[in-house]
Amino acid sequence: MPTFEEITRHHDIDPTEDPWVLGPPAPETVVIVPYDPEWPARYRSLAADIRAALGEVALDVEHVGSTSVAGLAAKDVIDIDLTVPDSRDESAYVPVLERLGYVLVIREPSFHEHRAFRRDEPRVNLHVFGPDSPEAIRHRMFRDWLRTHPEDRARYEEAKRAAIPGGGNVMDYNHRKEAVIREIYDRLFRAAGML
Repeated sequence: MPTFEEITRHHDIDPTEDPWVLGPPAPETVVIVPYDPEWPARYRSLAADIRAALGEVALDVEHVGSTSVAGLAAKDVIDIDLTVPDSRDESAYVPVLERLGYVLVIREPSFHEHRAFRRDEPRVNLHVFGPDSPEAIRHRMFRDWLRTHPEDRARYEEAKRAAIPGGGNVMDYNHRKEAVIREIYDRLFRAAGML
């Protein structure tokens, strides 16, 4: 289990690491849509397929990100965290996920050995971590906090809408909302007695 310090530390991406497996993504317009009550069912279907295909390799499959928070406007993209025994052992899961339509797009050894896949139909971002990853724990904590704290849910939605102008790719959009995300993380970590 990671320490409180490992979980609460905000991690900046290693600027010397090129995470893009297929090259950086093309610029795309970020579109925020109202919360869709169908998102949880879409997640459950995707998760069932992942679990069935990977079997014991899928230690955990979690709905994370904005589509996992009822009432929160979001991009129409389901975010899923997949925990596997060792995310570095790509042969154990990459070919199986590719058969389900997922494409490996990010490999970040310096960021908890994170791997990310994209699927276009339906649109999914699938994040792969090893057991007890601090980042996977952070994702669940952030989701659970937003589910029970409407004022921070509203603040996060405002930050997302404010981050759209400026263009670029989704990473640029994510960077523009980072300060608010970290502020909410710090608040939830303090509430949990971790800071």
